[in-house]
Amino acid sequence: MNVTAIRQASQSRTSTETRISLELRLDGSGTTDIKTGFGLLDHMLTLTMFWAGMDLHLRCEGDLHIDAHHSAEDIGIVLGRALEQALGDKAGIARVGYGRVPMDEALAEVTLDLSGRPWLEWRGDELLPPILAGQEKDLWREFYKALASSARCNLHVAFLYGKNGHHLLESAAKGLGLALRQAVQIEGTRVRSTKGGLD
Repeated sequence: MNVTAIRQASQSRTSTETRISLELRLDGSGTTDIKTGFGLLDHMLTLTMFWAGMDLHLRCEGDLHIDAHHSAEDIGIVLGRALEQALGDKAGIARVGYGRVPMDEALAEVTLDLSGRPWLEWRGDELLPPILAGQEKDLWREFYKALASSARCNLHVAFLYGKNGHHLLESAAKGLGLALRQAVQIEGTRVRSTKGGLD
C-alpha cells in the first residue's frame, strides 16, 4: 500500500426509508459537517470523528415521522461501507484499537478489530434509560451493529458504569473514535494477519 495515498471514500444509499450521502477521509483533522435529522446522533458522530481524527460530511433524509431507527441503522451501514472502502486492502494498518474515555460519572470501553469478521458485542446497556432524546435505547445497538456488519469488523462496546444516558453514549462515542484512530494507523506494509489476509 502506498502510505502517501489519500484514504477516503464516498458512499450513498437510497431506499423508501432513507436517502443518505457520505464522504469520509481517514487521515483528516476531525472536521465534520453532519445533518441526520436526529440531533443526538449528529452529536455522537461528531465526537467519534473528532476523536478518530477523521473528516466526515454526512447528509441523511429519513422517515423521522416514524422514528429515528431507520436513519440510525442505515447511517451505520453507509459509514461502515465507507470505512471499508477507504481502508482498501488494509495492508500496513495496525488493525486493532481500544478506547476508554470517562464522561463525568460514566465510563464505557470500546475494543475494535478491523479483521474482516463482522461481530458486535454489546454489553451493559441495562444502564441506559429506555428512552434517550425521544428514541428507544435499542436504536444505538442497531447503529453499532450495522456499523460493525458493513465495516466487517469485530466491535465490542461495554458500558461499565454510569447514571446519565447521554454521558454513557458519549463515553462510547469517544471510545470508538480512539479505537478507530489506533486501528487505521499505518505501521508497516504487510497485512497484519498470520493467515496472510483479513476475512
